[in-house]
Amino acid sequence: MNAENAAVGVRARVSRRTRGFSLAELLVTMAVAAVLLVVAVPHLGGILEGGRVEFSGNSFLGPLYLARSEAIKRNTRVVLCRSSTGNSCAASGGWEQGYIVFIDSNNNVQVDAGETIVLRREALPSSLRIKGNAGVAGYVSYVGTGATQQASGAFQAGTFTLCSLRATTARQIIISSSGRPRIQKIIEKNCA
Repeated sequence: MNAENAAVGVRARVSRRTRGFSLAELLVTMAVAAVLLVVAVPHLGGILEGGRVEFSGNSFLGPLYLARSEAIKRNTRVVLCRSSTGNSCAASGGWEQGYIVFIDSNNNVQVDAGETIVLRREALPSSLRIKGNAGVAGYVSYVGTGATQQASGAFQAGTFTLCSLRATTARQIIISSSGRPRIQKIIEKNCA
């Protein structure tokens, strides 16, 4: 009988340990989880939007490198301009509406019959903005040496600012006097 009593005692101890959580423990756990969610969710949105800004900045840098390399390879003017249609340069609006890279054989910074469009990019998400300062507000034009040059033949350099309406982190894409673009992270409080 002692062996039977010992087996029953072991089962009783095991079943007490494997009963699970009490209602009070479950409620406390759920309360802690709810507080963590309330604190974390707003920050998660900012992190995701910051990632979108970083991705879009790198995506904008690529066409600049493409335009420069095509100009060197073809030894002719290649233009990156804002475009909402994908077929011609836009006279107004921001770069977030989309943009194209094309071979500008006649140096007029407009897509004409017979000129090849190398790349088309559609509009960015509605929360993102790309602003170019005066030097690059409408277009960036590379010549056969890889340098940037306005249609008039004047030197061209400038800075693009890519920002989000929902986040404070932004990217600046700076085009130097040699035409080489580079990107840097900045804080932009006003992205309107």
